Amino acid sequence: MSLIPQPPGHRIAVYPGSFDPVTLGHLDIIRRASKQFDHVIVAVLNNTSKSPLFTVEERKKLLAEATKELPNVSLDSFRDLLVRFMRSRNAQVIVRGIRSVTDFEYELQMASINSQMDGDIETIFMMTNPKYSYLSSSIVKEIAKFKGNVKDLVPPAVEEALMHKFM
Repeated sequence: MSLIPQPPGHRIAVYPGSFDPVTLGHLDIIRRASKQFDHVIVAVLNNTSKSPLFTVEERKKLLAEATKELPNVSLDSFRDLLVRFMRSRNAQVIVRGIRSVTDFEYELQMASINSQMDGDIETIFMMTNPKYSYLSSSIVKEIAKFKGNVKDLVPPAVEEALMHKFM
């Protein structure tokens, strides 16, 4: 894959994750990152060791609907090392949301190894908005599985998609 040429000073960030499904907490990080960088790539991880509820294409479609009002946000997917994906997109910054000390410990380890593999890549930690600090995709799926209300946890398109998955 060829590198995407960018104007000097153009800052590209990548927000990687499984987004299975995207939550309002994820969207909060995406919106905030879109204000900090010229371009944000939301990169859906195709993790072959997990059994996701939604396919990569379904997750990208749900993300597209949820981020359509953000002109500097694009969607992509990857299954390789994140640093290779970053290089292929000329991206300089990894954005990671932090909900807790446990998240921080894991993300610090990942940031350190990514930096060791490519010293030009920085990781930026964004503290999650406190109103989303408890929120995870796993919790959302569990609530939806038992026909609980997820309206205040996910965008409307995700709520509808979850209802269809668990009919």
